[in-house]
Amino acid sequence: MTDKPVIVAGAGVGGLAAAVALAKAGKRVVVVERAPRLQEVGAGLQLSPNATRRLAKWDALDALAGKATAPEVVEIRRGRDGAKLAEIPVGEALSRWGAPYLVAHRADLLNALAAAVARHPAIELRLASALDGWKAADDGVVVHLDSGETVAGVALIGADGVRSRVREGLGLIDGDTPRFSGLTAWRTLIAADAVEARFRAPRGALWLGSGAHLVHYPLRGGSVINVVAIIPEPWSERQGQDFWSSEGEAHILISRYDGWDKAARDLIAAAPQWRRWPLFVRRALTRWSRGPVALLGDAAHAMAPFLAQGAAQAIEDADALGAGFAQHPGDVGKALEAYEARRIARATRIQRASRMQGRVYHLGGPAAFARETAMRAIGPEGMARASDWIFRE
Repeated sequence: MTDKPVIVAGAGVGGLAAAVALAKAGKRVVVVERAPRLQEVGAGLQLSPNATRRLAKWDALDALAGKATAPEVVEIRRGRDGAKLAEIPVGEALSRWGAPYLVAHRADLLNALAAAVARHPAIELRLASALDGWKAADDGVVVHLDSGETVAGVALIGADGVRSRVREGLGLIDGDTPRFSGLTAWRTLIAADAVEARFRAPRGALWLGSGAHLVHYPLRGGSVINVVAIIPEPWSERQGQDFWSSEGEAHILISRYDGWDKAARDLIAAAPQWRRWPLFVRRALTRWSRGPVALLGDAAHAMAPFLAQGAAQAIEDADALGAGFAQHPGDVGKALEAYEARRIARATRIQRASRMQGRVYHLGGPAAFARETAMRAIGPEGMARASDWIFRE
């Protein structure tokens, strides 16, 4: 191929998915990533049907076989006594939503996408290549790397995360900086044989309490249990920006769950170590592009994780981006317009719904009683119906 590529900044879930979708649309792609290798970092994530149907389309779903888990249900429990409030029958995902509902380790998903990237000769992955800047050209964009090298492309896609250099350079709105939500996610993986048998069952669980909640589910064939505890907590930039390497002191977390059901507290106490991840969000945008440069994933719509849609929405973005270039193969402007038209309203709706869900999860007192009464009243079918608008896309 002699045509200039689409340049993708970032080789996370969104960036790799975008590369595959663009290659399938007939585009040559160069992915630039600052890390020297695709790291085995992160923790579990939920892949709802709106994500897995796209992974299947890209021949990336089979690579998760034996590593991802398909939960039978997601149980919702009350933190103080463990009483079951509701359940979502995600085991019926294939028949209800047309694709499976899976949970997987982020590293396993990245490896599956990386394998799909490696199968496409039209994709070049450049590691240890940090974006340093770019400038628009008459026929596209010229990207500058920190090595001093330049790469010319027809477009630049910023899939470079919540602290996106591309978003910063676009200057789409004033005062546009990442904002700490006031919450931190404490994440861990616990060996399955270190916990009660109930935690090893192929079920997800969400525990709700005043000012905190807890999520857990088995991963990698049930060999480990992924646990996420979310609590309000101060955070300072002085504490660093490497979210995945900040180790949390277990006694601090355990004290936050004092008064919760013993099973939940025992699960928290079984963790060998905890990693703290401050939850940053960004303002919703009414446009994601300027000229030949566009945003994707967290760079476009970083959201709270309370609908478990971060990875899924990046995957949806990638699919829509590929569709835009397939529809307008010779016109970058129209391809990006089609991408935005398909994605902005939906991503913004999910971004806002995620923030609202977090407030609901952390209710206390009479408001929590009202929430629990409503969950019990609508039953499993009502809980599933509440997710239809997300999962059927």
